Amino acid sequence: MRFLKSLLAPIVIAMGTLTVQAQELYVFSEPASNMAAKSIGFRLTNEGVFRPNFSSRLIPELMVGFNKNFMVHGQGYFSDMDGKYRAEGAGIYAKYRFLSIDEAQSHFRAAAFARAGTSNRPTYSEDINLEGDNTGIQAGLVFTQLLHKLALSTTLSYSKAFDNVGDKVVAGMPQPDHMLGYSLSSGYLLLPFVYKNYNQPNLNLYFEILGKTNPENGKSYVDFAPAVQVIINSRTRIDLGYRFEIAGNLENRFNKNMYMARVEFNFFNMLK
Repeated sequence: MRFLKSLLAPIVIAMGTLTVQAQELYVFSEPASNMAAKSIGFRLTNEGVFRPNFSSRLIPELMVGFNKNFMVHGQGYFSDMDGKYRAEGAGIYAKYRFLSIDEAQSHFRAAAFARAGTSNRPTYSEDINLEGDNTGIQAGLVFTQLLHKLALSTTLSYSKAFDNVGDKVVAGMPQPDHMLGYSLSSGYLLLPFVYKNYNQPNLNLYFEILGKTNPENGKSYVDFAPAVQVIINSRTRIDLGYRFEIAGNLENRFNKNMYMARVEFNFFNMLK
């Protein structure tokens, strides 16, 4: 029995990480908290818009939590936005949590992150989107506060664009250079009312404000992004959200008025 408890303990702790902090698993942004240590995850994200014709992007993603402070994601990008469905590029995202303050039913986290992405798409917009549209780098900070069932988070970032692979300059279209990004996210745990075990489904509600500004000319946008999320057996996550512009003057960006649907699977205690 003692051997069985020692064998199951790391798995239970890892599962608890996904369940207890469920309201921090934002749909359109990342929190300062990391995925469970020594875990591996797989996501499949579909993004789409309906203007003027329907087009979508598919993003498979492999995630690795090396320890409680450091995690890495690898992504691939595929879409039909340029006529036929094809591979657009790939990217990598890394996050390091450098501050943790824990109290009863609350905690505060701070983390630094970086992203690099490549794309072979023509550039149509002044916006910089490193998940399929642009080649470039991004770095930033994220701060997350958990207060019982409510989680609040804010992100600040800087993005620098480079020429896309085989870049095709479209006449009359702006060419992106750099952008400042910011977000304010909230997540609330609706169900369960009382935790009895880790197999209980979680239902979370999210409201996020996402924005960017070009520091050279002041052009910007602000999106509002509500979303719902279900977590099953502490391992499977299902997201459904929609972001729509409430203010802005950046033209031709793909993620304007865009839906997102995602499924994620987590495998705990996979790394030695």
